[in-house]
Amino acid sequence: MSSATLPQVPAAAGVYPITVRWSDMDAYAHVNNVQYLRFFEEARVYAFKDWFGQDRDLIDEGMLVVSQAIDYLVPMEYAYAPARVAVWCTGNGAASFDLGYAVAGPEGDDTVYARGRVTLVAYDLAGQRPRRLGDAEREALARVSGPAPRLRGDREAARREGAHA
Repeated sequence: MSSATLPQVPAAAGVYPITVRWSDMDAYAHVNNVQYLRFFEEARVYAFKDWFGQDRDLIDEGMLVVSQAIDYLVPMEYAYAPARVAVWCTGNGAASFDLGYAVAGPEGDDTVYARGRVTLVAYDLAGQRPRRLGDAEREALARVSGPAPRLRGDREAARREGAHA
């Protein structure tokens, strides 16, 4: 699925249809805020298969979420068609990498309801410690890279840093 029509989503992003369940709704008839993190997770599972291949599953090898940030932009209501979740790499280090996300409505609804970022660390399950990303992993992430989504917290942190300068 193309990300071309989703605002502020890089062309390299993968876009995955994610079913919104009736039970994902809250008392206000909107998708509950915690469900967006589940949408991120589900899109990430599909993305990893696309990016790293069918023969290799980074989830089984070890991958830990170490940080998440999300902005809820517009309340999403239930729709029978799946939402679309864009995911792309926004940077990587020796053992970690960052992903950007945008949650949009079903095909035909290019409203972005939420944006987020997640930092993951490659993890050696047997050794119980972080492991370095390999060259093939770095190359795969480079193919799907783009700028990080701007979140409200970024502006607030910059304002606080400016006040302390």
